[in-house]
Amino acid sequence: MILVHQLFAVTKPFRWVLASLPLIFLLLIGFPVSAGLTTIESVRVRPSPERTRIVFDLEQPVEHKIFSLSNPQRLVIDINDAKLLKSLRKVNLKGTPILAMRSSSRNGQDLRVVLDLSTEVKPRSFVLKPIMQYGDRLVIDLYTNDQQLAPVVQKADRIARQMRDVVVAIDAGHGGDDPGAIGHGKLLEKKIVLSIANKLNRLFEKETGFRSILTRKGDYYVAHRKRMEIARESQADIFLSIHADAFKTAEASGASIYAISQQGATSEAARWLAEKENRADLIGGVSGVSLDDKDDLLAGVLLDLSMTASLSASLEMGESVLGAISRVNKLHKKHVEQATFLVLKSPDIPSLLIETGFISNPSEARKLRSNSHQQKMAKAIFEGVTSYMQENPPGGSFLAWKKQGGNDKLVTYIIVSGDTLSEIASKYRVSFKNLKKVNGLRGNTIRIGQILKIPTS
Repeated sequence: MILVHQLFAVTKPFRWVLASLPLIFLLLIGFPVSAGLTTIESVRVRPSPERTRIVFDLEQPVEHKIFSLSNPQRLVIDINDAKLLKSLRKVNLKGTPILAMRSSSRNGQDLRVVLDLSTEVKPRSFVLKPIMQYGDRLVIDLYTNDQQLAPVVQKADRIARQMRDVVVAIDAGHGGDDPGAIGHGKLLEKKIVLSIANKLNRLFEKETGFRSILTRKGDYYVAHRKRMEIARESQADIFLSIHADAFKTAEASGASIYAISQQGATSEAARWLAEKENRADLIGGVSGVSLDDKDDLLAGVLLDLSMTASLSASLEMGESVLGAISRVNKLHKKHVEQATFLVLKSPDIPSLLIETGFISNPSEARKLRSNSHQQKMAKAIFEGVTSYMQENPPGGSFLAWKKQGGNDKLVTYIIVSGDTLSEIASKYRVSFKNLKKVNGLRGNTIRIGQILKIPTS
């Protein structure tokens, strides 16, 4: 009897729970259960000349589908078992075809995101696995009709072939979802190098005989292969990739210059850095390419021949730039190093990767943040490149003509279809008025086959 009483005393709370289960069940079904839903921690939108990229930062991988609607233009993104942590109203949509973003819950489990669009777009979606500081991501790329068209490469005209500019491709490393190194004081490599690249671009724009192009003009990601494609489409003579170094200790300091190595890295530091830079294509979700359309032996021979020539030019130009930089900044190494950087792997264009200093070093980070030091660094790179190119100008360029004593020679030009006096004057760096005076022209009319004298002083 005593045992039964004790058992009743122990199980009395359990009997209360059993009696309460119907009430607990009713309460639970009155509220949606969010357990197990993947959290979308943030949504980022980044426009670029090539596309608009939308990135969903995820707690874990998700399944999704997208489809388009018209009248009005919309894109619907359905994400399974997900919830949004932050409002979409604060997402910056400037410079994109997106008018507005809105979201709603579907079936108490799934998330629907709707993009109101100003124009029709072609969407492309993919997921990215965690890497470095990034977790799982869902990426939606939007391409407008203009962005889907392949860029037209302007062929050099007759004047440009006779006296063309040296074309310099300036590549600001990283960008967009790839910040590069994060240095002392949370200094981002991508911002520093874009600022230096813009300053370098302005210096070349003012220099007679040179023309410069930027592989990226804003804070967006460009794949390594695409950077080289931009340089090649612009018929670049040289390629300069601007970076800011970082290391695991704060003591490392100084600027460095790298050229591509066919045999691999020449030092442990160079090898470590090359591997760090090469990871950026994984961040951008870009796969490599191969020479599948070429016979292996033929491709190997072609690459060896062309890369040997461009590598020699890269090393010589690198020494010239290194000497100029040494006058404004400490050097990490006093010679041009070689490493296997993806961004430098162009067999036909002499290329340099320029590390402007260590942003992991507090002292150098402060200097690199300074506008005046950025200008000094840009000018040093400019002086090193122009000094080398003036001594080693490409054939048919204005620099080659000048090196051969062009100022003392009579230059003539035969008019072809499409030529104008103003275009000829601009290309040959002479005044429009003087060009007319030397050739005895009263008006602006010229005819095909007419021979013009080009004043050289």
